[in-house]
This record gives sequence, structure tokens and C-alpha cells, in this order.
Amino acid sequence: MTDRGETGRIDRRFAALRKEGRAALVTFTMAGDPDYATSIAILKALPRAGADVIELGMPFTDPMADGPAVQAAGLRALRAGQTMKKTLAAVRDFRAGDDATPIVLMGYYNPIYIYGVDRFLADAKTAGVDGLIAVDLPPEEDAELCLPTMKAGLNFIRLATPTTDEKRLPTVLTNTSGFVYYVSITGITGAAAPDTGKVAAAAARIKRHTKLPVCVGFGVRTAAHARAIAETADGVVVGSALVDAVRHSLGPDGKPISSTIAAVTDLVRALAEGVRAGRAVAANSE
Repeated sequence: MTDRGETGRIDRRFAALRKEGRAALVTFTMAGDPDYATSIAILKALPRAGADVIELGMPFTDPMADGPAVQAAGLRALRAGQTMKKTLAAVRDFRAGDDATPIVLMGYYNPIYIYGVDRFLADAKTAGVDGLIAVDLPPEEDAELCLPTMKAGLNFIRLATPTTDEKRLPTVLTNTSGFVYYVSITGITGAAAPDTGKVAAAAARIKRHTKLPVCVGFGVRTAAHARAIAETADGVVVGSALVDAVRHSLGPDGKPISSTIAAVTDLVRALAEGVRAGRAVAANSE
């Protein structure tokens, strides 16, 4: 069993949601997409639109687990001049007005390694980051980033997948904290819609091994998807649909327009309604 007695923002948020009897909406957007100022405006607007936990992408040139939408978002951000320093600055800016909403940085090890692990963790902690997801570091490489992250007082959130069997699952859960991110499909982000029946069974299986919240992502694009998954999961993660909302809102020159921020927040509001309805359905059926 993995049960670390943390009391950080992530733990407090999920404890509050348990009392409310509902699942979390976890949103993913890319830092610096489509430009620094717009991405910060989106970031600040997410909690008001209904996001309970925020995942902020760290742009990288070779995001192997990401589908076309998230890849394109990362490239837009890099072309606009996004750096790790700017990503951490965005978190600091966000924290100036919101000290409650958890922020998880999600991405790949390479940018962190280049920045310097110790320096990155110190700067992330100071900025107000709560946790990390490094999708390309397996448990066998915990000494690289996971253990230093824990020592720095941040959550290290691991991914479990449909191919994570009973033998492998305890290894994946070792040193995991905050929540468990269940990847609902085999493949890249946004590639297909999740099978809610299989997701429910997988979430139940993971819960037999840990008391951590189980959040489900990859392929969730609509309020209907969110509602169905929220019936059994502790959180619903939406990413590709939100970065697609950014892309579709851009002008012919690829620049943001007056409706870019609203394109994201309107979708977040709809997803939040779906998540809340899903847990209400589950509560009424018990």
C-alpha cells in the first residue's frame, strides 16, 4: 500500500472533494501556448471555470507519449520563446492570486535534467509547484528525479496504464504520492475515447493497492466522457481537448484572438458540469 501522510495542496484538495462527494476535474494546458501572456491568462482563469487541479505542460521537442494536439501545443510554445524559467515564472504569477489550487508540472525528464535537478526542484518549490509527472521515467530510475522530488517536499505522480498488471502495479505505486494517473487507453494522448467499463474496472483494481486518489486521463474530450468516468474515478483529466480549443481559436496568423481564452474556459465549464453530474449519479445509485 502507498500511503504517505502528506498535507500539501493536492492532498487538501482531494480531501475537500471527498467531503463534497464528487470527483476532481484535472485540466492540462501547455505553458507558453500560444504565447506567454495568453497562457498565463488561461492558467489564472481555469479555477474560476471549474478546474480543481491544474497540470501545466513543460514544452519539449520530442514528447513521445503525446498525440498531435499536445505535440503541436508544445511546439507553439517553444516557437513563442517558452523556457523552463518562464514556466516557473508563470506558476509564481499564478500563486500571487491563488494559493489553494494545486499545480502539477507534467512533461519529460530532459528539460529538467538540462535545467539541473536540484536547481529545478528548489525553484519549483519556491514558485509554488505541488507535484511532478515525468512520463518517461520508470520506477527503476527513481534516484534520478522521484526520490529528490520527495525530499524537496513535492508529490511525484506516477502513471498506470492498461498494461500495468498485478505484478507490476505495486512497483509503479512505490514512492507515488498525490494521486495516481491512470492512462485510460494504450497509446498516445487524445488518440481514442476511453472505454468507461474498462476504466471502472481498472480504477477499482488500482484502489485495492492504494488509498491514493485515482485520476483518469487520455482521450477524455467531452462532458459526456467526463460524466461517465467521474462515476467511478476520483478525478478526470482533460488535456488534448483543451489544447485543441486553443489551436482552433487562433487567427489565420496563428496568433491568439479575443475569444481564445473563452474557448478554453467555456469547455472547462462544460467538463466541470459533467464531472459534477457524474459523481452525483454514482452517489444516487449507491
